Amino acid sequence: MPADPSQLRLFVDESALGLGKVLAMARRDVVHTGHPLVPEVPLGTVDPVWIPAVAARGLAVIARDKRIRTKPGELALLRQHGLRVFWIAGKRDLSTWDALTRLVRRWADIERALENKGAGPWFVAVNEANVREIQV
Repeated sequence: MPADPSQLRLFVDESALGLGKVLAMARRDVVHTGHPLVPEVPLGTVDPVWIPAVAARGLAVIARDKRIRTKPGELALLRQHGLRVFWIAGKRDLSTWDALTRLVRRWADIERALENKGAGPWFVAVNEANVREIQV
């Protein structure tokens, strides 16, 4: 099922590229770094370039990179551009399969957040048992 440009809602950053490719095959509203529908974000694009580009498209982000909210430059960009982020939380790095399993289990919560949280910036941790907002 190819992504539909008129339905795009979510962007998966390069920190979760395998997951992004799987989600883009399964859903019409997901693209990832290097996807042909986001030519302004090729593979290897650094955070200070892709954050404003993705935010300008109004896409929410799915990422594994927890440092995005702790690096001062990236945090400032996240705030400045109103980025909405779903972070795949955890103390250890999950495999693509484990991350996909977690997202599928929490997908109704993700949908609710997209529907109810409104404009960014916001940062939501997707945990095994729940999703919760983290202050940015």
